[in-house]
Amino acid sequence: MAGEIFRDAWGIPHLRADSALELARVQGRVTALDRAWQLEVERHRLQGTSASFLGAEALPWDRLARRARLADTAQRCFEALERRDPETAEWVRAYVDGVNEGLSAASAPEFGRAGVLPGRWRPWTPLGVWLATHILFAGFPAKLWREQVAAHLGADAMGLFAADGPGTSGSNGWLVAGERTTTGHAVIAGDPHRFIEDPGVYQQIHLSCPEFDVVGLAVPGVPGIAHFGHTGSVAWAITNAMADYQDLYRERLRRTGAGIEALDPDGTWRRASRHTETIEVAGEEPVETEVVETARGPVVIGGPEGPEDGTTGAADPSAPPLAVALRYPPRVTGDLGFSALLPLLRARTVGDVDRALDLWAEPVNVVQAADTDGGTLHRVAGRVPVRAEANRRRLVPAWEPGHDWRGWHESPRAGLTHGVAVMANQRGLAEPLGVEFAPPHRAERIAELLAGRERWSAADMPAIHTDTHLASAAALLDRLAALDPAGLSGPAAGLRERLLGWDRRMDAGSPEAARYAAVRGAVVRRLAAQPAFAALATPPPYPEVFLPWLALLPRIGFALEHLLNARELFGIDRTGVVREALEEVAARPPAGTWGDTHRLAPWRALPPEEADREPGLSGDHDCVLCTSAVPGVTDLAARGPAARYVWDLARRENSGWVVPFGASGVPGSPHHRDQQPLWLVGDLVPVVTDWAQLTKESDV
Repeated sequence: MAGEIFRDAWGIPHLRADSALELARVQGRVTALDRAWQLEVERHRLQGTSASFLGAEALPWDRLARRARLADTAQRCFEALERRDPETAEWVRAYVDGVNEGLSAASAPEFGRAGVLPGRWRPWTPLGVWLATHILFAGFPAKLWREQVAAHLGADAMGLFAADGPGTSGSNGWLVAGERTTTGHAVIAGDPHRFIEDPGVYQQIHLSCPEFDVVGLAVPGVPGIAHFGHTGSVAWAITNAMADYQDLYRERLRRTGAGIEALDPDGTWRRASRHTETIEVAGEEPVETEVVETARGPVVIGGPEGPEDGTTGAADPSAPPLAVALRYPPRVTGDLGFSALLPLLRARTVGDVDRALDLWAEPVNVVQAADTDGGTLHRVAGRVPVRAEANRRRLVPAWEPGHDWRGWHESPRAGLTHGVAVMANQRGLAEPLGVEFAPPHRAERIAELLAGRERWSAADMPAIHTDTHLASAAALLDRLAALDPAGLSGPAAGLRERLLGWDRRMDAGSPEAARYAAVRGAVVRRLAAQPAFAALATPPPYPEVFLPWLALLPRIGFALEHLLNARELFGIDRTGVVREALEEVAARPPAGTWGDTHRLAPWRALPPEEADREPGLSGDHDCVLCTSAVPGVTDLAARGPAARYVWDLARRENSGWVVPFGASGVPGSPHHRDQQPLWLVGDLVPVVTDWAQLTKESDV
């Protein structure tokens, strides 16, 4: 037996091989067979070449990829991996060999539509896929937003908008120790929240060789199982720690002949690296991009001539123009944390997982793990630099001392409370490492539900996954309750009464949820139109890829609870705003239910040839069932549970998982969208590990 591919009833790949090295090759091969188009899109995205076949719409991303030096960083990290950890480097090479084998045999209709053929992966490509997937994960563009708020409303106003913004990604996760389960063994469950992509960002997979036998959710294009896995004797899962580990530096640059210099903290001008790259754009002329890197990092905004509009960006017009450089850990250390991946697969206890995670780099995660011996683990994993507080919140001047990095924070750890640990991007374990966190509603709701009974089983967990109670609705409903019904029109008074009697559940079939969302959206739009926020309505001339973090309507929508509860809000008559919004919706109330407008809006590199009407969804941003609309902008949900999992430590076969579409990324495949009905209602696909219950597909 060199390598074998099996499938279960859902088309999920189960792979078996004689060695970990051979298994990596088989994993690469089957991923290319199932996800060829997705892999090629990701390869082009990390290289900044996606506009060559996707057109001008992809150009902003390609510019960022080139300017942030993603491909070069991936190459550096792989070269360092070869020196530090040759075993893992060889394992990654084996995976890439399998990808190239699979791509040569794969077929996907998108290649013909885009007029491209699969390219060849290089040994460092998986590291680049990982880096490109997570470069915006920590939301460093939020510092651009805070800079704008501080400039126009004052530094104290930054806290008003401190909420899980439109560019961040979160997750739910909870660990129930054996003392609180029906079997006496722990259960871990949760769901990562990301932009919903078709094909999905997670790949259900089973990897087996003499060294290990692991089921879990892999990232297509990356070997092993990084985020969510179950080895039989130990299981682990993660959420985004909301840590701040990327810095933005204002740079003063000047041209000197063919070169560029940057002003350093010691007052000297130091030569920056500089070259020009050409980006091919389908259907249009190529675009040249200047790539500049200072001692702080790659310049991602502006250049020697200033910001994108050519202005100086400085208060003093005679001062040298400003640019913005990004400093991020892998560019500094040459390490993406891939040395953790093989030890995770080989883990047998939480101690093994803990030691593996000491090698983790990014993204920075909160991790939960449990083993069959009763051990549990709750910690942060990843690198967060030690530096000045100002670095964490806003842009800092590169030419002033005191903004350098001075080592790395230790990883916080915590125990369980009454046999339970809950993670949902809230303040808590990772608070010393971050600035903004998700509101506490999801975490508090999960904890409340878990406290509702003494013993839990794996089969009970989907009821938590799908909870739709919206605690954050209280801020707006309290404002409605304070309105005098006598001062309202008849329809508005009736709508107010109806909303005050609503059960606060964002169910797809609920007309009241639709009416609440309509009033909420009207409040957001009216607040955004207030003169106090006028200066924030037009973002600075930053690259287009950063604009979602700078858009006023989403910022107000996600921070609405803070804005309504603040003691004072720049003299804005919030009672009047709420009254006007209520009257507006009462005059033209939604005709249907929440699910009529709250529909899935997945991202695809190419639009489908025959666009199906995507399903209506239950849930909302602050529900445990976190399907995120953008209040005031759209009810469509581009983000939500990119997978769900339940890991049972009593018996792995009692575990379950599900993804929004299916195991196959090939349109027309019977397993392209076959899991969606289960995902919509909260059901799970059973985890199968008995080879006798699987169908053999091929030897490879």
